[in-house]
Amino acid sequence: MSSSYRHIVRIVDADLKGEDKVVYALTKIRGIGINMSYAILRNCGVDPEGRVGTLQDSDIKRIEEALTTIPDKFPSYMLNRRKDPFTGKDSHLIGSDLVVGMKSDIDLMRKMKCWRGVRHSLGLKVRGQCTRTTGRFGAAVGVARKAVLQQQQAAAQQAPAAAEKK
Repeated sequence: MSSSYRHIVRIVDADLKGEDKVVYALTKIRGIGINMSYAILRNCGVDPEGRVGTLQDSDIKRIEEALTTIPDKFPSYMLNRRKDPFTGKDSHLIGSDLVVGMKSDIDLMRKMKCWRGVRHSLGLKVRGQCTRTTGRFGAAVGVARKAVLQQQQAAAQQAPAAAEKK
Protein backbone atom coordinates (compact mmCIF):
# COMPACT_ATOMS: atom_id res chain seq x y z
CA MET A 1 0.00 0.00 0.00
CA SER A 2 1.06 3.53 -0.70
CA SER A 3 2.02 5.63 2.29
CA SER A 4 0.10 8.67 1.00
CA TYR A 5 -3.61 8.86 0.39
CA ARG A 6 -4.89 10.80 -2.63
CA HIS A 7 -8.38 12.27 -2.59
CA ILE A 8 -8.57 12.52 -6.38
CA VAL A 9 -6.83 10.22 -8.86
CA ARG A 10 -6.79 11.06 -12.56
CA ILE A 11 -7.08 8.06 -14.89
CA VAL A 12 -7.71 8.50 -18.63
CA ASP A 13 -9.01 12.09 -18.41
CA ALA A 14 -11.40 11.28 -15.57
CA ASP A 15 -11.10 12.40 -11.95
CA LEU A 16 -11.90 9.49 -9.64
CA LYS A 17 -12.72 9.98 -5.97
CA GLY A 18 -10.19 8.48 -3.59
CA GLU A 19 -12.79 7.07 -1.20
CA ASP A 20 -14.55 4.97 -3.88
CA LYS A 21 -13.80 1.31 -4.45
CA VAL A 22 -11.61 0.82 -7.51
CA VAL A 23 -14.15 -1.30 -9.39
CA TYR A 24 -16.91 1.31 -9.05
CA ALA A 25 -14.63 4.25 -9.63
CA LEU A 26 -13.56 2.89 -13.03
CA THR A 27 -17.20 2.92 -14.13
CA LYS A 28 -17.06 6.72 -13.91
CA ILE A 29 -14.89 6.61 -17.04
CA ARG A 30 -17.13 6.90 -20.06
CA GLY A 31 -17.22 3.58 -21.91
CA ILE A 32 -16.32 1.38 -18.93
CA GLY A 33 -19.12 -0.59 -17.29
CA ILE A 34 -19.07 -2.74 -14.19
CA ASN A 35 -18.24 -5.99 -16.01
CA MET A 36 -15.45 -4.39 -18.04
CA SER A 37 -14.12 -2.82 -14.84
CA TYR A 38 -13.93 -6.20 -13.10
CA ALA A 39 -12.25 -7.74 -16.16
CA ILE A 40 -9.65 -4.96 -16.37
CA LEU A 41 -8.79 -5.21 -12.67
CA ARG A 42 -8.54 -9.00 -12.84
CA ASN A 43 -6.23 -8.66 -15.83
CA CYS A 44 -4.05 -6.09 -14.01
CA GLY A 45 -3.95 -7.96 -10.73
CA VAL A 46 -5.42 -5.04 -8.76
CA ASP A 47 -7.82 -5.66 -5.86
CA PRO A 48 -11.28 -4.47 -6.99
CA GLU A 49 -12.40 -3.91 -3.39
CA GLY A 50 -9.52 -1.56 -2.56
CA ARG A 51 -9.91 2.20 -2.47
CA VAL A 52 -8.71 4.40 -5.33
CA GLY A 53 -6.89 6.78 -3.03
CA THR A 54 -4.63 4.01 -1.72
CA LEU A 55 -3.48 2.75 -5.14
CA GLN A 56 0.22 2.87 -5.86
CA ASP A 57 1.58 4.58 -8.95
CA SER A 58 2.48 1.20 -10.45
CA ASP A 59 -1.14 0.01 -10.07
CA ILE A 60 -2.47 3.16 -11.73
CA LYS A 61 0.01 2.76 -14.57
CA ARG A 62 -1.05 -0.88 -15.10
CA ILE A 63 -4.72 0.13 -15.16
CA GLU A 64 -4.07 2.90 -17.69
CA GLU A 65 -2.07 0.52 -19.87
CA ALA A 66 -4.89 -2.04 -19.73
CA LEU A 67 -7.42 0.64 -20.67
CA THR A 68 -5.44 1.59 -23.78
CA THR A 69 -5.00 -2.04 -24.93
CA ILE A 70 -8.51 -3.37 -24.25
CA PRO A 71 -9.20 -4.90 -27.71
CA ASP A 72 -6.09 -7.08 -27.55
CA LYS A 73 -6.80 -8.60 -24.13
CA PHE A 74 -10.55 -9.22 -24.10
CA PRO A 75 -12.97 -11.16 -26.31
CA SER A 76 -14.91 -9.22 -28.91
CA TYR A 77 -18.28 -9.66 -27.15
CA MET A 78 -17.01 -7.41 -24.32
CA LEU A 79 -16.10 -4.51 -26.64
CA ASN A 80 -18.37 -1.55 -27.28
CA ARG A 81 -17.50 -1.02 -30.96
CA ARG A 82 -17.46 -4.26 -32.90
CA LYS A 83 -17.00 -4.19 -36.66
CA ASP A 84 -16.33 -0.48 -36.95
CA PRO A 85 -18.04 0.74 -40.16
CA PHE A 86 -14.92 2.63 -41.25
CA THR A 87 -12.14 0.15 -40.39
CA GLY A 88 -14.04 -3.12 -39.99
CA LYS A 89 -12.10 -3.95 -36.81
CA ASP A 90 -13.24 -4.54 -33.25
CA SER A 91 -12.33 -1.77 -30.83
CA HIS A 92 -13.31 -0.37 -27.47
CA LEU A 93 -13.75 3.39 -27.18
CA ILE A 94 -13.42 5.22 -23.88
CA GLY A 95 -13.59 8.85 -22.80
CA SER A 96 -13.87 11.53 -25.44
CA ASP A 97 -13.19 9.01 -28.23
CA LEU A 98 -16.53 7.39 -27.44
CA VAL A 99 -18.37 10.72 -27.66
CA VAL A 100 -16.73 11.58 -31.00
CA GLY A 101 -17.43 8.08 -32.35
CA MET A 102 -21.11 8.25 -31.43
CA LYS A 103 -21.43 11.71 -32.97
CA SER A 104 -19.80 10.56 -36.22
CA ASP A 105 -22.13 7.53 -36.36
CA ILE A 106 -25.20 9.74 -35.91
CA ASP A 107 -23.92 12.20 -38.53
CA LEU A 108 -23.40 9.31 -40.96
CA MET A 109 -26.97 8.10 -40.37
CA ARG A 110 -28.29 11.63 -40.94
CA LYS A 111 -26.28 11.92 -44.14
CA MET A 112 -27.58 8.56 -45.43
CA LYS A 113 -31.11 9.63 -44.45
CA CYS A 114 -31.83 6.20 -43.03
CA TRP A 115 -34.78 5.87 -40.64
CA ARG A 116 -32.66 6.25 -37.51
CA GLY A 117 -30.90 9.28 -39.02
CA VAL A 118 -34.21 10.97 -39.80
CA ARG A 119 -35.47 10.32 -36.27
CA HIS A 120 -32.23 11.73 -34.83
CA SER A 121 -32.46 14.85 -36.97
CA LEU A 122 -36.10 15.43 -35.95
CA GLY A 123 -35.26 14.93 -32.29
CA LEU A 124 -37.69 12.01 -31.94
CA LYS A 125 -37.26 8.65 -30.23
CA VAL A 126 -35.07 6.37 -32.32
CA ARG A 127 -35.41 2.86 -30.95
CA GLY A 128 -39.08 2.08 -31.59
CA GLN A 129 -40.54 3.46 -28.37
CA CYS A 130 -44.16 4.60 -28.28
CA THR A 131 -44.47 8.36 -28.73
CA ARG A 132 -48.18 8.90 -28.19
CA THR A 133 -47.80 10.09 -24.61
CA THR A 134 -44.06 10.50 -24.09
CA GLY A 135 -41.34 12.48 -25.83
CA ARG A 136 -43.54 15.52 -26.33
CA PHE A 137 -42.30 19.04 -26.94
CA GLY A 138 -43.44 22.31 -25.41
CA ALA A 139 -45.81 22.94 -22.53
CA ALA A 140 -48.23 20.30 -21.32
CA VAL A 141 -51.66 20.58 -22.94
CA GLY A 142 -53.73 20.11 -19.77
CA VAL A 143 -51.83 22.82 -17.92
CA ALA A 144 -52.30 25.25 -20.80
CA ARG A 145 -56.07 24.65 -20.83
CA LYS A 146 -56.25 25.23 -17.10
CA ALA A 147 -54.34 28.49 -17.43
CA VAL A 148 -56.64 29.66 -20.24
CA LEU A 149 -59.72 28.84 -18.15
CA GLN A 150 -58.31 30.81 -15.20
CA GLN A 151 -57.67 33.81 -17.45
CA GLN A 152 -61.21 33.63 -18.85
CA GLN A 153 -62.69 33.44 -15.34
CA ALA A 154 -60.60 36.38 -14.21
CA ALA A 155 -61.72 38.39 -17.25
CA ALA A 156 -65.37 37.48 -16.56
CA GLN A 157 -65.08 38.64 -12.95
CA GLN A 158 -63.49 41.94 -14.00
CA ALA A 159 -66.12 42.66 -16.66
CA PRO A 160 -69.10 43.00 -14.24
CA ALA A 161 -66.97 45.06 -11.87
CA ALA A 162 -66.08 47.43 -14.70
CA ALA A 163 -69.77 47.67 -15.73
CA GLU A 164 -70.84 48.60 -12.17
CA LYS A 165 -68.36 51.49 -12.05
CA LYS A 166 -69.98 53.12 -15.08
